[in-house]
Amino acid sequence: MPAVATLRRILDESLSVAVVGLSDKPYRPSYFVGKYLLDHGYEVYPVNPTREAILGRKSHASLADIGVPIDLVDCFRRAEQMPDLAREAVAIGAKVLWMQLGVVSEEAAEIARAGGLEVVMDRCTKIEHARIFGGLNWAGVNTRLISSRRPRRVNL
Repeated sequence: MPAVATLRRILDESLSVAVVGLSDKPYRPSYFVGKYLLDHGYEVYPVNPTREAILGRKSHASLADIGVPIDLVDCFRRAEQMPDLAREAVAIGAKVLWMQLGVVSEEAAEIARAGGLEVVMDRCTKIEHARIFGGLNWAGVNTRLISSRRPRRVNL
């Protein structure tokens, strides 16, 4: 697990996020995370070949189809699919490969690191953002972090 300072830097510097496996169903975790990231100032690019648009944004069939620089690739896919996604992330010049809760692939991590990407495994971008930038404490969760930094502004 990367240190809190590393996660803070990644989340602070990563402005464009490709969410691989983003669902159009509001009850799915990927939808909730995508909406949260949009609401907190990130440019979100859905990657789901079965949908035309998700969260009001054009959906892409693959990372290569996005066509703009991507900072962070947030993956809601099974571990066995991660090595190929890591190769795609390297090919598009992403900076970070982020595997969501429950997704661990050392092979994908090695591929990504060899391609110059930072890797986060088995962590949720929404949970980590809220924990580090001050969202979880509003719900009564003790994050054990003290910071004078305000969370990214919510776009309402």
